Amino acid sequence: MNINPCDIIRKKRFGEELSEMEIRAFVDGIVDGSFADYQASALLMAICINGMTDRETLALTLAMAKSGDTLNLSDIPGVKADKHSTGGVGDTTSLILVPLVAACGVKMAKMSGRGLGFTGGTLDKLESIPGMSITKDIAGFKQQVKNIGCAIIGQTAELAPADKVLYALRDVTATVDCLPLVVSSILSKKLAAGCDVVVLDVKTGSGAIMDTPEKSRQLAEMMVRIGDLSGKRFSALITDMDQPLGNYIGNALEVEEAIDVLAGRTGGALKNVALTLGAHILRNAGAAPDVQTAIAMLEAKIRSGEGLKTFGDMIEAQGGDRRVVEDTGLLPKAPYKVLLKADKDGYVTKMHTSDIGNAAKLLGAGRERKTDALDLSVGIVMNVRLGDAVKKGDTLAILHVGEKSDKIGAYNLLKRSIVIGDEKPVPKPLIQAVVE
Repeated sequence: MNINPCDIIRKKRFGEELSEMEIRAFVDGIVDGSFADYQASALLMAICINGMTDRETLALTLAMAKSGDTLNLSDIPGVKADKHSTGGVGDTTSLILVPLVAACGVKMAKMSGRGLGFTGGTLDKLESIPGMSITKDIAGFKQQVKNIGCAIIGQTAELAPADKVLYALRDVTATVDCLPLVVSSILSKKLAAGCDVVVLDVKTGSGAIMDTPEKSRQLAEMMVRIGDLSGKRFSALITDMDQPLGNYIGNALEVEEAIDVLAGRTGGALKNVALTLGAHILRNAGAAPDVQTAIAMLEAKIRSGEGLKTFGDMIEAQGGDRRVVEDTGLLPKAPYKVLLKADKDGYVTKMHTSDIGNAAKLLGAGRERKTDALDLSVGIVMNVRLGDAVKKGDTLAILHVGEKSDKIGAYNLLKRSIVIGDEKPVPKPLIQAVVE
C-alpha cells in the first residue's frame, strides 16, 4: 500500500478524517519499519490534538488487532469471555471472578499483563504461587480453557505488535492519555485475543489513570461504543479507586486475599466489584437473565467451594502448587513487619491511593521498568477504610518488609497518604456507573 506518511500526517494535522486505507497504511508502516519513529510520533501528536472520529478509532483498533496473530477460539465450545481493568491498587478481581465465572459454565480465556509503576499486575501476582507458570503455547492455552473452563497467561509477543510500538512512542511523547489511542491500545489486544464477551473495569479517583468521573465516563463510553462496533459484546463499569480496592497490596498478599474471598472468609469492596464484574460477564454471555441473578449464582459457587476448586484446578494446570488454596502459608512471606499507627484521634478522611501503591513499590512489590526484579512477598495490609473512626495509637496499616526494601521511604510515603481529619467524609459509591 503506497501512501506517503507525510500526506497522512498533514491530513490529521489539519483535523481531517483519515480513511481506513490510510490508517491501515500507518499501522503496517510502524510494524514493518517503513514509517519512521519521528513520523509516527508526529501523527500521534496530531491525533492527540485533533482527536479521531468513532470510524477512525474503530479502523485504528481493527488494524492494530490484525497487525499480528489473532486467536480463533471457535473450537472451544460455548461463549468465551474476558475482563480488562484500567489498573489500580489492591485490585485482585481477576483472580476471584475468573474461576467463579468458569464454575458457572462460561469460559474465561484471559491474557493479562504485568504491573508497572504503582499498579499491580495479574501475572506478577500469579507468579507468587510456587511453581506457577504464566506461559503456555496457544494450543495448550485453548486446551486448558476447554478442560477446566479458564486460564490466565501472558500475552504472546505476536498479538497486536503494533500496540507495543505505539505504546513505547506514546510513553515518550506525552500522548499516553489521548482517548482514541487509549481505546485502540486496550481494545486491539482484546479483539486479537478472540473472546466473544468483554467486560471493562474503568477506575476513577486518586489511584486511577483517569482521575475524574468525567474522564472515566468518556473512556468507558468510547470503549463500549468502539467495542460494540467491532461486533463483540462489551460493557464497562466505572469503579471507585479513591482508596485501595482490597485491603492487601502486594503480589503474594493479594493472592492470599483472593483465596480468602473465594473461600468465603472475607468480603468487602474487592468481593463486591469482582462479583459485579463477573455478573455482567454471565449476563452478557447469556448464562443469567440479569445481573442480580448472576451475582446470586457466583455467591453460590463461593458457598459450595466450586470457585475455590476451579482456582486450584487452574493453578495445577499451569504448574503451580494447588495446595495454596487450602494453605496460604505456602505463599512467600516477608521477614519483617512494621506497624503504621495513627498519631491522633479522628476519621480517615482521604487516601492518596497512588502514593499507597508507590509505597508498596518502594518495598519491592512494584517496578518502575519492565526489567526490574520484584520481591513477591512484600507489601502493605490496610487496617482502615475511608470514613473509619480511629484513635491515637491505632494501627492504620502493616508494612510487610523485605531485606532490600526501602523501609523508611515506604513508611513515610504511606504515612502521608492516609489523612486523618475531624469530620467523617461522605462515602462515594463503589460502582459509580455502568455503561452498556
